[in-house]
Amino acid sequence: MVFIALRELRAAWGRFAMIGLVVALVAALVGMVSGFTIGLGNDTVSALRALNAQSVAFADGTSDFNRSVISAKDVDAWRFQSGVEAAPMGVTMSHGETQKGTMVDLAVFGVDPDGPLAPDTESGDRLTPAPGEVVVSEKLHDDGVGIGDVLAIDNSDVRLRVVGISEARSYGHVPAAYTSLDTWRTIRYGTTGLGPRQQGTAAAVVIVGGTPPDTLGGTTTQSEGVLLAAAPGYSGERLTMNSILAFLYVIAPLIVAAFFAVWVLQRQGVYALQRALGVSRWSLIGSALAQAAVVVALSTIIGSAVAYLLGLLLGDAVPFDLSFSSLATTTLAVIAASLVGSAVTLRWVVSADPLTMLGASR
Repeated sequence: MVFIALRELRAAWGRFAMIGLVVALVAALVGMVSGFTIGLGNDTVSALRALNAQSVAFADGTSDFNRSVISAKDVDAWRFQSGVEAAPMGVTMSHGETQKGTMVDLAVFGVDPDGPLAPDTESGDRLTPAPGEVVVSEKLHDDGVGIGDVLAIDNSDVRLRVVGISEARSYGHVPAAYTSLDTWRTIRYGTTGLGPRQQGTAAAVVIVGGTPPDTLGGTTTQSEGVLLAAAPGYSGERLTMNSILAFLYVIAPLIVAAFFAVWVLQRQGVYALQRALGVSRWSLIGSALAQAAVVVALSTIIGSAVAYLLGLLLGDAVPFDLSFSSLATTTLAVIAASLVGSAVTLRWVVSADPLTMLGASR
């Protein structure tokens, strides 16, 4: 029966090619959406993921870096909390201009240069406690910011001298830049003369090891998921892209079911004749599934390959990231969903009545 199924594929190649084209387009669309979902997510929270945080503490009643202000007293309490490795951090969106006139947006991360959150550098020097130093992401380097450049922040008196380049990291689709906590405070509060309530503060405390208490002082410990959700637009983007993916996984089996339903109904007489010749229902089911599996598998693989190649052509023009493992997962998911759709049509295969063909000869 498998031989007959393959012969039918070759005889009716036009119809199966049309089915395969639609399946390939759906697979390519699923692959592209998956790549954009992963790419947009990385472009939003890659700087936060690089922290390797176990959990995060925000000020009571807050869960984002803009509203959260942790006092110096609570920062010190976390520093010396027994059995916990924690480090204060601040994040502020800003923009700057180099002495060459290059204007860039940057997400300024305030970290302890000697702490676990300080970034490694691919070129140049590591961050030190010296005031005004900054290590910028490779994305800023691509925008024309180089080692030795001085960034004037927000038309203020704050000047940041680039001492190193870290790997490509971003926060809220904005390239990350790392400086000391003292320098970050001058950027956040917009003044070099900090008041007593502003000195020693942070926006959050990142826990990278140990078992932290649920609350400490005026802070509340929250999960790593809350840390990622603090990035602007992250939750909304993931909900939108995952909803699109979910609809595509529903559409795929419906499309395949519609095409194969037409094919099976047109061949009801053939199935009835095969039943009259003694072919079992299980053989007919195997033949139909073999045809569906060949068409769906080949089409999905071709569509996934197209999505991967399109991703390579896009390069860094858009946030697109589709690894081989992710591509394999989406390919298998589309194949499974499409085979489920084709299985719906099997009821017309098994319902073929041999008496229909025998009666047709009278």
